Amino acid sequence: MTDPHIGTLNEGSLHAALKQHYARPGDEFEVPLHGFVIDIRRGDELIEIQTSSFAAMGRKLDHLLSDHHILIVHPIAIETYLARPGVKPRRSPKRMSIYSLFEELVSIPTLLDHPNLSLEVALVSVTKVQDHDPTARRNRGGFRTRDRVLRELHGTERFATSSDLLRLVPEGLPAIFTTADLASKAGISRASAQQMAYCFRPLGLFIEEGRSKTGFHYRLASAS
Repeated sequence: MTDPHIGTLNEGSLHAALKQHYARPGDEFEVPLHGFVIDIRRGDELIEIQTSSFAAMGRKLDHLLSDHHILIVHPIAIETYLARPGVKPRRSPKRMSIYSLFEELVSIPTLLDHPNLSLEVALVSVTKVQDHDPTARRNRGGFRTRDRVLRELHGTERFATSSDLLRLVPEGLPAIFTTADLASKAGISRASAQQMAYCFRPLGLFIEEGRSKTGFHYRLASAS
C-alpha cells in the first residue's frame, strides 16, 4: 500500500483529512493517469476529493469518465469555526446544508447522468484558519482563509444516479409548484431553490409547465 501521506504537502488540511478517512488497504494515492493526478485509485475506481469548484474538474472528467468509474467526494460545512490570531475560535453564523450541493452542480448540471460517475457529499464541521489581510475584500472583514481543518465528519450522502437527487425534494409540494414553493417546503433560500431547479431541469427530474409573474412552474417527472 502506498503511503497515504505522499502528495499531501501542497493540499489543504481538509482535503488531506478526507483522503485519509476514505483510504482503504491496497489503495494507491496521487496516481498519475493520462496527464492528471488521481487522489485515490482503488482497483478500477478513482476517488477524487473535491473541496473546491466542480467546474475545475471538467477536463479531468471529460478525459477519464469513458474508461473509469469515478467517485467524487465533496465536503459541505454544516458548521464552521473561525480561528484568527490571538482570538479563541468562534462559531460562524453561516451554516450550509446538503442543498448547498447545488451551488456546485450548476456548473455541470448533468454531472450525475454519466453511468461511470457517483457523488458522495460529506457533511462536516470545519475550522477556517484565517490571517489578517488588509487587501482582503470588505465582506471578508479584512481576513483571508489560509486553511480549512476538519473538526468532525457528521455523515455522508451518496448519489449514484441522477434520480437519487430526488431524495432532496421536500414532501408537501403542490402538483404544480414554483421555486418559491420549493424554498418554503425545504427551508432554504429562493436562490438555492432556483439552483436546484436549474440542475433538475436538464436531468429530466423537473418538467416545466409554463411561467407566470411568480416564476417558472414545474411538476415532478415522477408524478407524470
